[in-house]
Amino acid sequence: MPGFPRLKDAYDVVIVGGGHAGLQAGLKAGLLRRTAVVIDRGPKYSRSYYAPRMDNIPGFPDGVSGHKLLDLQIGALRSVGEFVDYFSPARAGAAERTGTGFSVTFDWLKQTLVARGATLVLAMGVVDRIPEVGGRIDPIFPWANQALVDFCLVCDGHDLAGKRVAVIGHDGFAARTALDILEFAPGSVELLTHGHPLLDGTPPDERASLASALAARNVPAFEAAMVGFDEIREKRFGVRFADGSHRSYDRGFSALGWYDLHNTIPRSLGCSFDADGFVRTDDDARALSGDSGAPIPGLYSVGDLRNGWKQIPEAWSYAERAILHAWAEYLGDPGGPPPPP
Repeated sequence: MPGFPRLKDAYDVVIVGGGHAGLQAGLKAGLLRRTAVVIDRGPKYSRSYYAPRMDNIPGFPDGVSGHKLLDLQIGALRSVGEFVDYFSPARAGAAERTGTGFSVTFDWLKQTLVARGATLVLAMGVVDRIPEVGGRIDPIFPWANQALVDFCLVCDGHDLAGKRVAVIGHDGFAARTALDILEFAPGSVELLTHGHPLLDGTPPDERASLASALAARNVPAFEAAMVGFDEIREKRFGVRFADGSHRSYDRGFSALGWYDLHNTIPRSLGCSFDADGFVRTDDDARALSGDSGAPIPGLYSVGDLRNGWKQIPEAWSYAERAILHAWAEYLGDPGGPPPPP
């Protein structure tokens, strides 16, 4: 895979997305000696890229950074370059079914190309909503890059024991996140609503229940807008507020939900979505039809894009399932028939 890749006329598998799930799907296809193309916007678009340490990755008892893990996966993908082409930075714009499977239109190095394959794996991931301060999202980045602000409870909750934690958010999701954090025995938890009334927009019954739970568990809320952050040299998450006050925490936690679920392409292909906007799949990662509820032949969704836990080991698992199912169902005979239209 050295140098610039050359797009083949057709592949066994087209993979849109080059995060942990997409890279694993590409590797598995290559190990099974099936041709694949991975269309990757670039590692920096992966949710884990800026994570300084992840503790739940098999084989890394001391943890591993998201950046290093992506580099290792890209290296593994390059080891099967005889079978797998890797286009990055590249951005997919559209996908459609064809008589022989699927086609994906993407931009790469100021070119517009079309990748065609018998099967298609969607692994575009999702994008976290970042707190805005002064109309910008970047003020909090240094604290996130130093693991002083977290975004994933099941990834980082274990590291909150005994710490004073600030949860950023005002709605029901933020309130439930604050209550869930209590399961990890923090020293204290406070909600920072950033100028919004607590639980604003939450249905009345849910609002009353959550407000009662927050009060019973001694989780206060501070409604002043945030205007800046400090104390990074002290390895703390300091917050300055519009009313002139200042609060200091051991850790911040963003509970603002998702900014982009990357659902344009799966919607165009007729996928079904759960109540939170994630692609529904079966146990083989086959995307389910929004019309019939049945699997869409040859179409898979893996990683954060699909419904399920947002964890790298699970992303790997479903990437493996998708490629194994495609290999057994459609690709076991190289050059065999494509999936039915």
